[in-house]
Amino acid sequence: MTAARNTSSDVTLLTAAGAVEAIGRGELSAAELFAAYRAAAADDALNAYLWVAEDAPAPGEGAALAGVPLAVKDLFCTEGVPSQAGSKILEGYRPPYTATVVAKLAAAGAPLLGKTNQDEFAMGSSNENSAFGPVLNPWDRTRVPGGSSGGSAAAVAAGSAPWALGTDTGGSIRQPAALCGIVGLKPTYGTVSRYGMIAFASSLDQAGPLTRDVTDAALLLAQMVGQDARDSTSIGFPGEISLPCSESLAGIRLGVPEELSGGGGVGIEPGVLDAFNVTLRLAESLGATVETCHLPHAPHALSAYYVLAPAEASSNLARYDGVRYGQRVEDGGLVGMYTKTRSQGFGREVKRRIMLGTYSLSSGYYDAYYGRAQRVRTKIADDFRAAFDAFDFVVTPTSPSVAFELGAKTADPLSMYFNDYCTVPMSLAGIPAISIPNGLSEGLPTGFQLCGPAFSENRVLEAAFALEQAIGFDASGGRA
Repeated sequence: MTAARNTSSDVTLLTAAGAVEAIGRGELSAAELFAAYRAAAADDALNAYLWVAEDAPAPGEGAALAGVPLAVKDLFCTEGVPSQAGSKILEGYRPPYTATVVAKLAAAGAPLLGKTNQDEFAMGSSNENSAFGPVLNPWDRTRVPGGSSGGSAAAVAAGSAPWALGTDTGGSIRQPAALCGIVGLKPTYGTVSRYGMIAFASSLDQAGPLTRDVTDAALLLAQMVGQDARDSTSIGFPGEISLPCSESLAGIRLGVPEELSGGGGVGIEPGVLDAFNVTLRLAESLGATVETCHLPHAPHALSAYYVLAPAEASSNLARYDGVRYGQRVEDGGLVGMYTKTRSQGFGREVKRRIMLGTYSLSSGYYDAYYGRAQRVRTKIADDFRAAFDAFDFVVTPTSPSVAFELGAKTADPLSMYFNDYCTVPMSLAGIPAISIPNGLSEGLPTGFQLCGPAFSENRVLEAAFALEQAIGFDASGGRA
């Protein structure tokens, strides 16, 4: 492809790594690439974007990411740009500073393309909880894209962004990646700075990439990791993230937890389970051994998560009071102003979780709920450590179902929460996990999840890359 023959559609078909190489060879300019993606983002028909940039600075000499633009979830603070966390209470808020990870990526040559829609304060599995309307799935616009990073996932799948930033608290990168047919990676907790991320649950929130393929995920993650003195939970990454290249799984031991893969009464859709089993057989053909393993406390993970995460949210969201920033609703007095501001500013799901969290932290209930949930979390981490003594990776379906219809689960919170069944255990344990597309069920994408011990991102990426090459997933349905 030469510069003379480039068109917007040609350019946006490139992977991010392919675009970096094309820019390096002089076949494409960063300005041309940004213009093509800006046009695609401005023409967004999925409600994936809440704000689109007008232009971008030229990348610095030798910038690793060469000017390939980046879509960023709405809860990353970006100086002078709307950063609203999908909430009416922060509508129009423009922070005076930029999140560390966004600043790092901009410095590496990935300028801000736009801010993407999300479930309010990252609370949701369908992206229907946004104060700015639901995001539509590019494979079928009558269905959800998953959440809470649904806008980022939909933008990448639809080709209006080469890659995107999301956050994962209980599956909010991996689940929408699965439902939109792209790659989503949750890094080890602490390897990526949380400074400037609008918090949901501080002991769980972690930023990660949503990309078209595994190579792009590695390329973006390499510029994201690192210790940050402004984040007390930041521990950095030992060594460097490398680009994967292996096409073999020889010697790799994969553990399939019965509790998360259709056993024990888990309601995984037959089509999703079929695609998962086909991928396991493919892994064996690449040299892997596949055996059943057990995570005995995994069935309790969802219950523990929906105590712990709302408890942390009830504390983190106390700052939205109408005094310092965001929406303010006057009522003639301080308490009235607090009450009306929060009542009108927060959506239904956020209010539900604040009340759940406040209840579990209240006197007389703390030990019965929050304390017990913390003990379950410890047991889940112990289960994974035991599993990794016998296996290199643990693998599961990413989501129990394919993308469901808009409105299908909004009246049933428990049914909605079940979408996180396979992803929450890894979040509670703080370990890295990746979702790659592994097939279709009824014409919609399914996801295959692979997780490893803390700081095993390079090995996880290598294994995911080998599988990805063998699967050969056709992502064109997301651009229909």
